[in-house]
Amino acid sequence: MNVLVTGGAGFIGSNFVRYWADAHPADTIVVYDALTYAGRRESLSDLEGRHTFVHGDIGDLDLAETTLRENDVDVIVNFAAESHNSYAIKNPGAFFRTNALGTQTLCEAARRAGVSRFHHVSTCEVYGDLALDAEEAFTEESPYRPRTPYNASKAAGDHAVRAYYETFDLPISITNCANNYGAYQFPEKVLPLFATYALDDKQLPLYKSTENRREWIHAIDHCRAIDLVLEKGKVGETYHVGTGVEKSIEEIADVVLDTLEKPHSLKKIVPDRPGHDRRYLLDWSKIQRELGWTPSITFEQGVGETIRWYAANRAWWEPLRGVAPVVEDDAWSPAG
Repeated sequence: MNVLVTGGAGFIGSNFVRYWADAHPADTIVVYDALTYAGRRESLSDLEGRHTFVHGDIGDLDLAETTLRENDVDVIVNFAAESHNSYAIKNPGAFFRTNALGTQTLCEAARRAGVSRFHHVSTCEVYGDLALDAEEAFTEESPYRPRTPYNASKAAGDHAVRAYYETFDLPISITNCANNYGAYQFPEKVLPLFATYALDDKQLPLYKSTENRREWIHAIDHCRAIDLVLEKGKVGETYHVGTGVEKSIEEIADVVLDTLEKPHSLKKIVPDRPGHDRRYLLDWSKIQRELGWTPSITFEQGVGETIRWYAANRAWWEPLRGVAPVVEDDAWSPAG
């Protein structure tokens, strides 16, 4: 099978390419990535000879269609997205161009090229947020109520994917995932941010709402779920990929500091960003019930291994310092 992975030089995308190359060694993998600041060829350096790389934007219809046809692509897995909530507040247009219009353009290229499956990777954030004491979780039938430019742009992309299924019979599937963590995550995201700061004894910036929670999943467990959806999932269906494991921002800071044996005095409170969601939690019983998927990596195991990966791979992340367009330490201060 010939698989095109968009956003394959990014965090989850590069983990998926690595996973797929090992799990399906007979398949041909094409990585299609625009190489924005968070997309790094270095994240694929151990996979030379095991994939073909195309430098391209999913918003470029001609290049996307040509790439699909020339490589006789059977399956698209679309990770390509602008994904940082803080940057979306500073530059919302970039998010709608990629996540909404870019996704629609990729759907059109897939329709023209006649791919056999278009799998779209979405997020729990399209549903809005939950109260900290809420007893319910988001299901696949929950209404979309995005609260930030990033969330709204991803929601728009989801709607485009479903529209191409309903109108043009494009064979699609969608997964909405919890917060991912693992190796090769750009150090603007909270876990690698905290890990890299703590390694250099810098203060860890915690948003003022320190009790806000997220559900956490290891990127490899996410990749396993997508593989199963492609193998056994129904065309046109959406599947939630979660774990039920929730941690607050302060709990994440504490586990980083404890793992690296750093003092808790490194924690620093900074102003909340606008539209800071309180909590996300997915009901993932459908993928468990219908496809038999369950997470295999515990939070304690996975987070410990991830923190140690950053400690051992300074050469990968240190050049990325100062590259992110938003610095969380002072982004929302009066002078930020």
